This record gives sequence, structure tokens and C-alpha cells, in this order.
Amino acid sequence: MHADVPPIKLATLDYLIKIGNKKNMKILEIGSRVVIGQSKRNLFSEAKYVGFDFYPGDNVDVVGDAHKLSKYFDENEKFDIIFSSACFEHFAMPWICAKEIAKLLKVGGFVLIATHFSYSSHERPWHFFQFSDMGLRVLFSPAMGFECIEAGMGMPMVGRFSSQNDINHRNKPISGLYCSAHYLGKKIAEIENFEWDKINLPDVVGETLYPEQVRN
Repeated sequence: MHADVPPIKLATLDYLIKIGNKKNMKILEIGSRVVIGQSKRNLFSEAKYVGFDFYPGDNVDVVGDAHKLSKYFDENEKFDIIFSSACFEHFAMPWICAKEIAKLLKVGGFVLIATHFSYSSHERPWHFFQFSDMGLRVLFSPAMGFECIEAGMGMPMVGRFSSQNDINHRNKPISGLYCSAHYLGKKIAEIENFEWDKINLPDVVGETLYPEQVRN
């Protein structure tokens, strides 16, 4: 592991259940279809839970394309919590999905995204991206009206280059590998007419600079 990579403490489903499983709370899960594991609907038994997915199936209430998420709901319908697990790597334009989530989330509402940082190729040809915690911060930045509560990495992994690589990399250990990247944010402002192509770099990365020194 690397010391400058924050571990996950709050950005978990357990945290969402604690704050969201209450009457009058509206929860939206993006990618709700049960493929492996169990439905998360029962975890929010006290709240109003809506499952959204690209395909119909078990635990799906609304079928549609996450890139056009807001079009499947009444223009006045807003959610207290929107979350998605292991889906963002399969979105062809995740920056568009982030914008759609912002449209449906109440000011004061929470978003939780859990996706892959390092993982085997899967569900091809619809495996488009891997994400770092910093990448998720950019997608849900203050420029779009979000405050980051926590962003970090989870599920540390042990890696090594295979014997099929060039001589300089063959069998060399790889440190700083994590299976998952997580982002927990709160919507603190309604940003009207947000457009990605009009955003300046400091608006999404803050005052940080690209490192002058590269880690080997």
C-alpha cells in the first residue's frame, strides 16, 4: 500500500444504511439488477427504494440508460441518496452520468460511488474505465455542486508483472494496488446549466499541481 492513498472509512454502504434507512427518505440505486449477491432493497426497508438498471430483472423498478437518467423520472422528483456499486467502469461516458446524478439529487443529499481501480478485464466489450479516488473527486467536484466527504481506495491487492513482459519488468512486484475506489459526497448547491467543456482545470482539481517527481 502507499501512504498517500487514503483508506475507506465512511464511503461504504453501511454508512448509507445508517443515515438513509428512515421513513420519508428516497433512495436510488443505479445498477440494481441482481447479478451476483443479494438485492440491497431490504437494507433500506424503512425508506422508499428505487432500483434502476439497463436491463429488466430482479430488483429493477426502472429500466433505462444511466447517461439519460433524469429523463426517466418526473422533473420534480429528487432523491436523498443515490448510490452505485461496480457500475461506473461500464459507463461509456461517466462524466455524463455524474451530471445526471446531480440533476436527481436533492441539495443536502448524498452520493456514494464504488467502482474499480485495479481489476481483471470483465463484461467486455462494455468495460470502459478504471477509476482512482482522485478521478471520482473530479467527476463529483465543487464545480458541479458537491462537497467531498471521503474519497479513497479499498481492498488492497498484491500484484506482479508476469514472465511474459520485457526483461525490465518481468516478475517485478507492483505496489499500491487496490481493487476498489470509493467516493462519498454531499450535494451542497444546485448548479444550473453545468457544462463540462466550460470548466477550467482548477475548478475540478483545486490548487493541486501535477507532481514534478514521478514515483518508480
